[in-house]
Amino acid sequence: MDMVMKLGTSSSVVIFTKSSCCISHSIETLIRNFGANPIIYELDTHSNGKKMEKALMELGCQPSVPAIFIGKELVGGANEIMSLNLRGKLKQLLIRANAIWV
Repeated sequence: MDMVMKLGTSSSVVIFTKSSCCISHSIETLIRNFGANPIIYELDTHSNGKKMEKALMELGCQPSVPAIFIGKELVGGANEIMSLNLRGKLKQLLIRANAIWV
């Protein structure tokens, strides 16, 4: 779990994904469309991917991907990101995390 937390807090936006997950790709695209440049960890291609996936599940990510850290905090998965976006709060969160500048 420590490895995931360390990686998750290493940048203003970090997304844990799987290369075959279309929801992960959609969330990545959404965040990039705001102008952010997230760090992406694809668990199915990463050498420690299985351990990272287990750690994400222990942190409460169900399903394990996508898991999004913004501003060095675990925001959650696709549902949380989409909810923030629909309420107009995702952009402000990205600004506060210094992931984008307006």
